[in-house]
Amino acid sequence: MLQEHCKLLALLKETGEVVGRKKLQKLIYIAKKLHFPFYEKYQFHLYGPYSEELNLRVEEMSELTFVEEVKEKKAGYYQYRYKLSDKGNEFLELSSYQLPESKGVFNDINEKSSKFLELVSTVLFFEDLSREEVEEKVFTLKAKQNYSKEDIEEAYAFIANTRKKLIQ
Repeated sequence: MLQEHCKLLALLKETGEVVGRKKLQKLIYIAKKLHFPFYEKYQFHLYGPYSEELNLRVEEMSELTFVEEVKEKKAGYYQYRYKLSDKGNEFLELSSYQLPESKGVFNDINEKSSKFLELVSTVLFFEDLSREEVEEKVFTLKAKQNYSKEDIEEAYAFIANTRKKLIQ
C-alpha cells in the first residue's frame, strides 16, 4: 500500500509542482497508459478519466503533510497546487522508492494545459477504437470543450512523440 503512496510522492518530486486537481488526475492516467507503474482504477467522468482512489490518496498524503496542497481562489473557482513537502521528501528517501526513468515525460505532460490533457487522456481512454470512433466520442462527450479535428490530431501526435521519447 505505501508503495502506491511513494509513486505519487516520487512523481511530485520529479515535476516540482502540479497545478490543478484535474491536471494531477490526467498526468497519472497518461503515465499509467504509457506503462508507468500506476495502478489506480479509472472510470470515465465529466472531465475524462477519473480515479476516486487517486483522489483519496492525494487527500491522505495532504493530511499527513507529505504533500503540500495550496488552495487558490481564481476567477469564480478554486485551484489547487500540489508539491512534495519536506516531510514527504524525507519519507520518500526512507522508502528508497524511485520511479522508472521517465526521460522528462512527466515534465512534458505537466507543461501542457489541463484542457489539452483532458483531450489526451480521453483519446487514450478510447484508444482501442478507430480514430474516427475516437473523434466521434470526443465531439459527443466533450462538446462543451469545442475540440477541433486539429486538436485531436495534436493529441495523437503528442501521444506518439511521448511514446517515442520513452523508447529512445
